[in-house]
Amino acid sequence: MKPFISIQCRTWALIALIGSVASACTASVPAGEQTPSAVPSVVPSSTSLPTPQETPAPAPTAAPTSEPVKFTYRLNANYDVVPIDPNGNKKVVLLTFDDGPKELELNEKLLAALEKHRAKAIFFVNGYRVKQHPELLKLIHSKGQTIGNHSWDHIDLKKEKPEKVDAQIRDVQQLVRDTVGSAPLFFRPPYGSGSDYVKQRAKEEKLLYMTWSNGSEDWVEKYQNPPAVIKRVLEQLHNGSNILMHEVPWTADALDELITQLEAKGYSFVDPSSIETAATP
Repeated sequence: MKPFISIQCRTWALIALIGSVASACTASVPAGEQTPSAVPSVVPSSTSLPTPQETPAPAPTAAPTSEPVKFTYRLNANYDVVPIDPNGNKKVVLLTFDDGPKELELNEKLLAALEKHRAKAIFFVNGYRVKQHPELLKLIHSKGQTIGNHSWDHIDLKKEKPEKVDAQIRDVQQLVRDTVGSAPLFFRPPYGSGSDYVKQRAKEEKLLYMTWSNGSEDWVEKYQNPPAVIKRVLEQLHNGSNILMHEVPWTADALDELITQLEAKGYSFVDPSSIETAATP
């Protein structure tokens, strides 16, 4: 029986030895490390993730400053157009048309001649006509031409009371502004008839008061044909001519040839937007 006991003791000793080795292996694993099978499947908290870099807000941009308009011409005491710079081009004329807007055919013919020669003009309008044909005012404006104030009813303002003068000028300003978005900057009294009060009211409305220095006289019977209109203008032609014409058929028919002859004589056409006005700071 002794051999059996000896073998049994050896067996238990071997088992004890294996257990002690296993314990020693487990104890040798550094704290915090685990075998792959023991790694928990818990997602790390958000605080452990890298924080994305924020893009800095762009610095505010300064608002662009608008350049002041540089005017190159003005009107003198005779209502001629003269260069502000003494060395500027003096051989120029200003084209103007009164008493509109009347008829589509007339306006289209005048505008076509101006566009053909790349010329600009002032269309001095009456309030009652604008009220009748706002679409014609919009047409003139859309072609880049300038709108002027010629009173509401085409009456002699010099003979009217202040209250009447006020309404005749103010109401046209308002109607044109409502129709095309901006009020006129130029004023011509009907018949060229004004007074100190009329001039003052025009200035208060930021309007440049003017008559003319070269009259086509296309309202006079003997000049009511294209050749006569052209001849009358050329007879009075001079540097800075402020040419008065009207929205009438014979002038509309004459305009293309008149501009052609003016160009042949070396004249160019002042853009009204380049003229210093009463609204100039």
